[in-house]
Amino acid sequence: MIVPETLEQIANTAVSLGNLNEDSLAFLKKSWPDLRFTLCNDDDMPARLPAALKRARFNLYLVNGSEHCLSLTDDPLHAIGVVLAEVDEE
Repeated sequence: MIVPETLEQIANTAVSLGNLNEDSLAFLKKSWPDLRFTLCNDDDMPARLPAALKRARFNLYLVNGSEHCLSLTDDPLHAIGVVLAEVDEE
């Protein structure tokens, strides 16, 4: 489960880290060792699922781990991780 306050803390930390890259991902993993983190481009995310939280440079999506395979979810009760999806500047 990921409560809204934790999602806000993750987003604020990601903003403070500047560029999203492997180093910032490693910092997030160290800060929240019980959660899974993935980095991708927002264009790679399915349009049918809204972001759990939006920021100017990235959107956060929730990862579900209640099934055999990982999947995306909009249910924070089943969330075990976060996808940080970078938004292209246009």
